Amino acid sequence: MLGIFAIVTSEILPIGLLTAIGADFGISDGVTGLTMALPGIVAAVAAPVVTLTTARLDRRVMLCVLMAVLAVADVLAAVATSYWVMLISRVLVGLTIGGFWSIGAGLAGRLVAPRAVGTATAVIFSAVPLGSVLGVPAGTFIGDLAGWRTAFLVLAVLSVLVMAALLVLLPPLPAQQVTSARVLLDLLRTRGAVIALVATFLIVLAHFGTYTYVTPFLQDVTGLSPAAVSAVLLAYGVAGIAGNFLAGRAVASRLRLAFVTCGGLIAATTLLLPSAGGTIVGAVALLMLWGLAYGGVPVCSQASFIAAARHAPEAATVVFTSSFQATFALGAFLGGRVVDAFSVSAVMVCGGLTAVLMVVALWALAAKRG
Repeated sequence: MLGIFAIVTSEILPIGLLTAIGADFGISDGVTGLTMALPGIVAAVAAPVVTLTTARLDRRVMLCVLMAVLAVADVLAAVATSYWVMLISRVLVGLTIGGFWSIGAGLAGRLVAPRAVGTATAVIFSAVPLGSVLGVPAGTFIGDLAGWRTAFLVLAVLSVLVMAALLVLLPPLPAQQVTSARVLLDLLRTRGAVIALVATFLIVLAHFGTYTYVTPFLQDVTGLSPAAVSAVLLAYGVAGIAGNFLAGRAVASRLRLAFVTCGGLIAATTLLLPSAGGTIVGAVALLMLWGLAYGGVPVCSQASFIAAARHAPEAATVVFTSSFQATFALGAFLGGRVVDAFSVSAVMVCGGLTAVLMVVALWALAAKRG
């Protein structure tokens, strides 16, 4: 969980520092959004490649190596003298995401008793909203206080500490079930996996196409100061933790309803933001509801892939990670084009309509399946 927390925070930290990073390198918010898009692109490729090429290696060793790569990436970002160096650091972040998440997210069954696997998995995935509730607000605060580069240095230190903890506390985890390319391809041919892919693609596209640019929205439309933006992101993250555990309890019996509810709430909040987000009360209320909804998305998506491949949980996690990260990148990229061409309010509307499409598609496909 701590490893994924460090990774998620490194990945999404530019959200809170987008304006500062762009100003330092003299580029627009939309171009700066590539710092969000690039890791997702790399992670989408790294998830299957790293998992397949290291399938027979001890999983603890791989987790430690990947945390070391993350530390190097964060140091490189902190000392970047040009935007190109910054983008190279983001490539390394993407490599870590793809490998660590694919290997680590499915290890709960090897670390706890069978009766506790569900809870352990929820704890692991709580790292996603925790990255929002603790990582991004803390990083934004540090960035406002001591500069955005300092925030990345702090993350590098955290990565080294997590690597040491993995070495000391985790038992050896030799490979048990070797994931092959054939297993991955067979999984992608199942109807359940296709439904999970469609739902994940649309909702992640909607979320990251909008949330990547929430800081410019809160500053330019709502009129908040950088310190106030940090507080709003904190409230968002707190709601996300609640959403994570609520979804974790719901997916066992009502997976489709939980996923549709998350999509519907994201649609409502992003569509309402351009009008209601002009006031502080409206923006905070909608961001908290948005956080509650998105907190359940990774849990619902992962559960959908696992349900489609109960015989191959690591393969399911690889497909989940790859599809999630590829769409993460696409959403951040397309959102940046809309922001630069139109406005941050326009991108919220586009994201909301995409989330509506996800709700309709998931309900229709799952109903037809039933």
